[in-house]
Amino acid sequence: MATMISEVYDAFRSAGADEDKSRAATQALADYQRDITELKSDSRLIPCLLTFNLTLTVAILWKVFS
Repeated sequence: MATMISEVYDAFRSAGADEDKSRAATQALADYQRDITELKSDSRLIPCLLTFNLTLTVAILWKVFS
């Protein structure tokens, strides 16, 4: 499903770009914005995984050396 940012589309049209190119560029920008949002949501998981890994490593080392 193609989404568009209407403000960007209007800006391209007022700058003189034709309709097809304006629509394609606006849809590409909207897709890029969605990809960035998905990447940010995925990066929230990384600190949780690092904390779990560090805790497990310390627990194993504690068990081995004590």
